[in-house]
Amino acid sequence: MATTQRLLLLLLLLSLCASHSCVPVAAASADEFPRDGTVIELDDTTFDWGISAFDLILVDFYAPWCGHCQRLAPELDAAAPMLAQLQKPIMIAKINADKYRKLAEKYEIDGFPTMKLFMHGVPVDYTGPRKAELLVRFLKKFVAPDVSILETDSAIHNFVEMAGNDFPIFIGFGLNESIILDIAREFRKKAWFSVAKNFSEQMKAVYDFDKIPALVSLHPTYNERSVLYDPFEGQLLENFVRQNQLPLVVPIKFETLKMVNGDQRKVFLTIVEDELNERTLKLIKILRSAATANRHLIFGYVGRKQWGDFVDAFNVTKRSKLPKLLVWDGNEEYHVVVGSESLDDDDQESQISRFLEGYKEGRTMKLKMTSFSVFGYISSVTGIRTIYLVVILVAIVIAIIVISIRSADATPVRRTQGESEGGDAGVSQPKSSENYQPRDKED
Repeated sequence: MATTQRLLLLLLLLSLCASHSCVPVAAASADEFPRDGTVIELDDTTFDWGISAFDLILVDFYAPWCGHCQRLAPELDAAAPMLAQLQKPIMIAKINADKYRKLAEKYEIDGFPTMKLFMHGVPVDYTGPRKAELLVRFLKKFVAPDVSILETDSAIHNFVEMAGNDFPIFIGFGLNESIILDIAREFRKKAWFSVAKNFSEQMKAVYDFDKIPALVSLHPTYNERSVLYDPFEGQLLENFVRQNQLPLVVPIKFETLKMVNGDQRKVFLTIVEDELNERTLKLIKILRSAATANRHLIFGYVGRKQWGDFVDAFNVTKRSKLPKLLVWDGNEEYHVVVGSESLDDDDQESQISRFLEGYKEGRTMKLKMTSFSVFGYISSVTGIRTIYLVVILVAIVIAIIVISIRSADATPVRRTQGESEGGDAGVSQPKSSENYQPRDKED
């Protein structure tokens, strides 16, 4: 049995070594990291040095066996030299998060690949594109001025072109930069801000405002724009910027759900069968009109065909009549308006108005979602590699126990005179230390 105990102890040590690197590596100094635009390879001993050595460093948490990671690697190799040459350089690094799991657990890495931008050591989730050219454009936001000053029509055009489609854009026409400086600093990681000082009358038609000063919001991805006129004060300005972080009508999917959860407003949610069919596209236009008049709510839509797990949590079945309307609190509860739970094909605009009136008047029924959560959805995307590891580990433990029992039965016990007859020595089985396993994340 002593042999069995040693074997079990060895198995436990091997498991710990697989979870946490057992090979010590000398810590690197900040000066040892390359600054020529090559992707820096970090480990558990150099990670803290790496993120503190640079003001801005994008870290790719990857796994060698992950196919998405393998496709991302050449894009990062191409982007790294371009980012290193910026006036305020951004470095790119990578770390094998499957090997260094303590770091992966510390930074809540729930799938591969996951990228985080460290700004002066503080991590921010990277949610932008993964193609090299688009990735560079996205990251330029983080080294741009809080408020850019635009002196000509061409400067305005170039600014919008450079900003791309990933962040909302705010342009203050005839506005003093000091008015939006504080709000620009608050939202600098989420939006572009600028003021146009010299511009032609043509800009009024291009950006759809009729007097100055005016603060124009652009959402290039959704081809939407909004305008705020004087007064540009406190809560009015903040509400305008905050509400325009999202489009008027948000397609609910995993990426946008994170943004919705960061907003304090409740979600007017429309559940459709297929968000890409012609009926849904017409319905979205009606929802935009309703959203314009009800900015205290986030208007969103989701297709059962596109995200069935999420939709089913609102007690939607194959027999449910769609489109279905509800107001979701962003957590586990939602309200339906009695008598206005679903939409007919005729005069949907009036039906949506009746729903909103019923909601304001409190003619609602409160319900609970079944079991869905954002983090539960992430956890449901489990890699089969996790299952393999568990099965192999259990099989090894069972095999060792069986062998030890057979050995104990086959080995004769010699006793000397005076030796008391005692029971078998107990063998305590080690507990598994592998309680953390990231997964392969879909793009």
